[in-house]
Amino acid sequence: MMADRSKEGLIKQGIGSGLGQETMTESWIRAAVEAIHSTPTQAVLYFSGGASQVLGWLSSIPGASNTVLEVIVPYSRMSMIQLLGKVPVQFTSKETAEDMALVAYNRALKLSKPGAPVVGVGFTGSLVTTRPKLGDHRFHLATRTSNQLWASSVTLSKSLGRSREQEERASSQVLLKAIADACKVSSSIKFVSDLTEGEVPAVSEQCFDEDQELEQLIHGKICFKVFPFSSGIQTTSGERKVILSGSFNPLHNGHLKLLEVAMSLCTDGYPCFELSAINADKPPLTVTEIKDRVKQFEKAGKTVIISNQPYFYKKAELFPGSAFVIGADTAARLINPKYYGGSYKNMVETLLGCKNTGCTFLVGGRNMDGVFKVLEDFEIPGELKDMFISIPVDKFRMDISSTEIRKSRV
Repeated sequence: MMADRSKEGLIKQGIGSGLGQETMTESWIRAAVEAIHSTPTQAVLYFSGGASQVLGWLSSIPGASNTVLEVIVPYSRMSMIQLLGKVPVQFTSKETAEDMALVAYNRALKLSKPGAPVVGVGFTGSLVTTRPKLGDHRFHLATRTSNQLWASSVTLSKSLGRSREQEERASSQVLLKAIADACKVSSSIKFVSDLTEGEVPAVSEQCFDEDQELEQLIHGKICFKVFPFSSGIQTTSGERKVILSGSFNPLHNGHLKLLEVAMSLCTDGYPCFELSAINADKPPLTVTEIKDRVKQFEKAGKTVIISNQPYFYKKAELFPGSAFVIGADTAARLINPKYYGGSYKNMVETLLGCKNTGCTFLVGGRNMDGVFKVLEDFEIPGELKDMFISIPVDKFRMDISSTEIRKSRV
């Protein structure tokens, strides 16, 4: 009985409605969705002008909450412009689908569990509408993963006289197949399409190696990259990231111990180290420098995120809801108006912005100019006090620093 009810749900969502060869089509769609949900891949989907049945198919079968992080339909002109941060040269085009996929990929990185594979999906179409169209009925879609940007364009035959529902269905089939491809599960599924032999997709593909991906990060095209070296990271139940940021030149036992203690205070989080490729006062790290520092975390078996944001108010936007693990010296800088143009008001407003993202700061003691300081040694503005949490000295005190280690090696 349960299987029959699921089947009815699929039909109500548009699988098999109104066509003759429904059994075979329904079968591959169900198989594709189940296979997609069985993978650890998490997705953000942005589509406009078609393929709307995909959401119904994905959500009709259990497991959608593990796969789908967010769906947005930027139908209006202004919605699309705000989504992309620019005015597209052409709203229904391969380039716009690729831009949508890249924005979706970056969004998926922010929303996903650390280390989970993610895919950004973009779709834009110009299908049957209430008025006759002089141009082609067409659609473009793209998927972006860590190492690939894939795109497909299809021109539909107007002479077939398809209804809007039929063109939606055909475009949804192609998009679902693309998502299955991105999740690497399509090889075991027999794809059935309502497209005719003359409606052949024009496909393009770009592949990236790790160096190219890091170059994209340095230049701001992608927001961060996760190296999930920690064992068991996928099985942690919480969604909050517990992040220790630094330059890690080198990574040392003090870093490892501090994050370990922080995790005892945030037991529902994912422990992550974070290295910014961009420094506020120095040139960006090179790809070689990043890879050298990443090797330290691989050896230690710890997850590290490479980002391109040196400032904590930007990190808060990049990792909303996270707990940042910092030393007392960093806390002192965070609340010092000197770093906000000398304005106390700007300092408070900036940190309130961090607070509004759901972020907190776990503060460990640190030796500052020969004196060991803890959070309680500083005057935190009243409206920010609940955002700062002290790590007790009896749980963590280690005066070692990367600077001292580098000096000792000279």
